Amino acid sequence: MAKRKAAKRKAAKTAKRSTAKAKAAPSLHKEHFPGEGAGYRKARNELLKAEMALRRNVEAVAALRRKLPSGGEVPQDYEFEETDDFGNARRVKMSELFKRGNSLVVYNYMYGPAMPKPCPMCTAMLDSLDGAAKHAGQRVDLVVVAKSPIERIRQFARERGWKNLRLLSSAGNSYNRDYHGEDESGSQNPMLNVFTRRAGKIHHSWGSEMLFAPEDPGQNARHVDLIWPLWNVLDTTPEGRGKDWYPRLDYAAAA
Repeated sequence: MAKRKAAKRKAAKTAKRSTAKAKAAPSLHKEHFPGEGAGYRKARNELLKAEMALRRNVEAVAALRRKLPSGGEVPQDYEFEETDDFGNARRVKMSELFKRGNSLVVYNYMYGPAMPKPCPMCTAMLDSLDGAAKHAGQRVDLVVVAKSPIERIRQFARERGWKNLRLLSSAGNSYNRDYHGEDESGSQNPMLNVFTRRAGKIHHSWGSEMLFAPEDPGQNARHVDLIWPLWNVLDTTPEGRGKDWYPRLDYAAAA
């Protein structure tokens, strides 16, 4: 019994010294975590400085994005196909997609008519975006466009459990090709575009052009990472994203 009490006192003293050392380490704030040492706090402070610099840089880039002059006027008032609440197909013009305000966000879903299944990466991103769509919809209009027929798109959305995304088919127009959601061969691209409406005219505002820009070593385009929680979650862990892991449509089938 006496030995156990002595061991507990020793452990308490060690923890107290460790905490004291951690508190003695210069910090950018007053908070510390149980058992952290001075070495951890020093390294974490350096990381925190980098995180704060990243936060400033993200906002600086967003400010530049907001200050972009108007891009080109859309060449036509594209007609898409969607289904109403009763499952009936209907046509909708691009100009009719502006409901909340003057900004329209359009994501190109890689699900062409020749593809047996949609892109797993796009699907994983849309799994998250479906939950965020109601919130984003308070400030902007958000739609997802795919080249497949609308009923094929809706069928997969039902299987996936999506309830909030506004899904459109571009099977009958040239939108995908015009705004780089499709290449010359008909292959689909996961492009994100923003359009604005001013004085009754629709202009292109911004596109995720990092999809086409040179990539840094060990990285892919990461052109839509800002709206994709998955990678941001993984980036907080020691394991990170990994080098060869990618989302799947069905993890049970891969097990």
